[in-house]
Amino acid sequence: MKKVWKNIGICALAALLLLTALCFAQRLVMPKYQSASVEGSLTEEYYRETLPHDVLFIGDCEVFSNISPITLYREYGIASYIRGSAQQLVWQSYYLLEDALKTDAPKVVVFNVLALKYGEPQSEAYNRMTIDGMRWGAAKIGAIRASMTEGEDPVSYLFPLLRFHSRWSELGTEDFACLLEKKPVAHAGYLMRTEVRPVTQTPRPAPLLDPHLPKTSMEWLEKLTKLCEENEITLILMKSPSISPHWYDEWDEEIKVFAQSHGLWYTNTIAENGAIGIDYSTDTCDMGQHLNVYGAEKLSHWLGARLKERADLPDRRTEAAYAAVWDEKTERYEREKAALAVSE
Repeated sequence: MKKVWKNIGICALAALLLLTALCFAQRLVMPKYQSASVEGSLTEEYYRETLPHDVLFIGDCEVFSNISPITLYREYGIASYIRGSAQQLVWQSYYLLEDALKTDAPKVVVFNVLALKYGEPQSEAYNRMTIDGMRWGAAKIGAIRASMTEGEDPVSYLFPLLRFHSRWSELGTEDFACLLEKKPVAHAGYLMRTEVRPVTQTPRPAPLLDPHLPKTSMEWLEKLTKLCEENEITLILMKSPSISPHWYDEWDEEIKVFAQSHGLWYTNTIAENGAIGIDYSTDTCDMGQHLNVYGAEKLSHWLGARLKERADLPDRRTEAAYAAVWDEKTERYEREKAALAVSE
């Protein structure tokens, strides 16, 4: 009997060592998103947060490029976070929010509506940057099922080593340096850019072949609305300021009708550029697709006042625990802003 138990122990130890080696190898070969495609780090960084958030932003690059949570806290005491990612599709926004609600309890969720123009999965690369960083659970499995493009294998999402094993020949210093811990690239989900690339001309929009947003997208927007209702969250729909890609009047009207029928506030900030103070000669980093930090701070100043008007949001600046955390966030934000401005 002792020999049997000894053999079982040896087998268990061997299995543990093999599992540890596989986990190590998987962590090593997965992209680190530290010096390139840094938006791939955004999903994972959310889990470093230690305090609840009163406002969560979900959506694509038009939230993680255009909203400054530091400004919202500094000017209004709003504790917020951006659960954004590159080309985040509406079903991914749904599952990222569902995942966040396991540990967070936001009073307000702001969803950026641009991604509603996509009714089908678009890109494995973007899927990976959104999903691979999610923690394990039903929400991640749901996101995988909804997001896979044709030919993708769900097992490779469960075990990314199967997808990225070929990176062995590409491993560099960064892969080893960031094996155990990666440096934060964002500020409460916001990716800062200080460069100024002004709008020199407004591109002519392509003809709109279908005036309606895809049925699949609107069905997921319904699900997102219901998820917020079930959790007593105020859902706000927003279109961020931009020159390109074009936001068509027909889509805008469809969102207005949806918002009215569900009792939601929808703000198309393109129409509010004057009130916000957006100047596309100084406030964009890429000729009108996204705002730089100067434009993001203007939008956040404008939006913060309206969030306070529409929801009972506490001023976290008066609470010692929040002040300690957010003062540190603010200091890091200002250091990076100054350093980037000097490097331009």
